[in-house]
Amino acid sequence: MTNVRLPQIYCARLDDGKDRKDINLHDQSLLSVRAKGYNMPDLRIDAEQAIDVICHDIARHVELEGTEGVVLGLSGGLDSSVLAALAVQALGSDRVTLIYLFDQDSDRTIAANAELMAEHLDVPLEVMDISGEMKNRGVYKPLFIKLLRLSTIVAWISANSYRLVCGETPFKSTLRVGRGEALKPWYKRLLFGLTMHHVDAGFTHRHTFRRTILERVARERNLSLIGAANMSECEVGWFVKDGIDDLPYQPMTGLYKTQVRQLAHALELPMTVSTQLPSPDMAKGVTDEFGIGHEYKDVDIVIDGFAVGLTDGQIAACGIPQREIDDIRDLMELSDWKRQSPHEGPPVSGKSGSALRIGAA
Repeated sequence: MTNVRLPQIYCARLDDGKDRKDINLHDQSLLSVRAKGYNMPDLRIDAEQAIDVICHDIARHVELEGTEGVVLGLSGGLDSSVLAALAVQALGSDRVTLIYLFDQDSDRTIAANAELMAEHLDVPLEVMDISGEMKNRGVYKPLFIKLLRLSTIVAWISANSYRLVCGETPFKSTLRVGRGEALKPWYKRLLFGLTMHHVDAGFTHRHTFRRTILERVARERNLSLIGAANMSECEVGWFVKDGIDDLPYQPMTGLYKTQVRQLAHALELPMTVSTQLPSPDMAKGVTDEFGIGHEYKDVDIVIDGFAVGLTDGQIAACGIPQREIDDIRDLMELSDWKRQSPHEGPPVSGKSGSALRIGAA
């Protein structure tokens, strides 16, 4: 591969093993790619500084709103677990309310992580079953949804078949539909209506209803509702508009997913939580990366490259195929309609050039 010169603070090389102990990326997949000698962006941040700034901002937000503390949905996933730990560090365990909102399709492994995190933080976990409401809304009724419960293979076969026939991922099609595009040709529209439309509808119903419940709890108990969204998901549209990851106050939206994982290790979260595969927790075999169509480490590299003004060729020199660069760009453009809600700016930034970035001037 041809070497393309990149900005100094953006690049890191791993031509030998002497600096491995200092890298401490907490992302073995990224480390393995770096070890091949590619020019790679150094996405590491000063985790301790980021934790300190976010904690101070959470405390500031609560004081500004004049509430008794915070409430958040703890799914047991990486992002909500990190946010819960930050909230406890900022306010103390007695001022943090954690609620696990599950339904009949929720992953029991992730549920166990929610219980583990609550115990780890010494915060009682409130548990609410939303299956009845989801049933009333018809979420479980479609045949395709019933088939997805049978095996993870169903999700894999259906998604890859859709991509083969329609030329794009089901997720990209949901973004097109959401912004008002009519899917073409006719067979793409038909296939989407029979399959992925139901998955997207279920995703939307769950996330908007969870938000409704948490907003009600926040009002009744005089608490501030805080969200756990990160920059990677926001930029490619992997969230539900007006849902639980589209809240006015989300202090981690300035950080990439790989940087949130770095915080998880710095906060010393349980290993099963900090190393788990991110998942929307709605269907067997559907992880975030499976749905998006890209690994987060690649998404983060591409978004960061765009932010710093790199050309496609320079990003490709980081080991990212051009087709992935093109597709991530498409996701960012097609999801612009989702990023219209008012949000408070994040207290930290993990983008290239930020003072948080390791090696930044």
